[in-house]
Amino acid sequence: MKKILLLSDNHSYIDDRILSYAEAADEVWHAGDIGDLSVTDALTEKAPIRGVFGNIDNHKARKEFPLVNRFYCEEVEVVITHIGGYPGKYAPAIREEIQETPPQLFISGHSHILKVMNDKKLGLLHMNPGACGKHGFHQVRTMLRFTIDGKKIDNLEVIELGKR
Repeated sequence: MKKILLLSDNHSYIDDRILSYAEAADEVWHAGDIGDLSVTDALTEKAPIRGVFGNIDNHKARKEFPLVNRFYCEEVEVVITHIGGYPGKYAPAIREEIQETPPQLFISGHSHILKVMNDKKLGLLHMNPGACGKHGFHQVRTMLRFTIDGKKIDNLEVIELGKR
């Protein structure tokens, strides 16, 4: 079983609360808009990180992280990208890939809107953790944590970090 912390849209912001949740995780997954790589450096000190770069990220982040990260965690196939949309409105850049070979879990960021929903047509679970940074239009900073045990995604929890 793996305990996962999922976050996105730091826009160079990191604090001790985020790091304490990272320390309790087996892996941290980042859905892009990292900003300064000191964010992912700090997270990596707490747990291994898997991530993607976002539209605000510079060449250093783009060298460190891919645009799309497809991998297995336990027996769950995962796809993470920053601009991914959501069921029924997937972004053009990722739509074909997830329709041709749907993962069990599709993760995106970018919107700053926390959203978890099933795509019954493709048989996948979509997650967007919202934004944990202080830059953007969101009112409450959020992250998600959950477990993956074999093929089972479970124990989903919304973490509210307070107002921007």
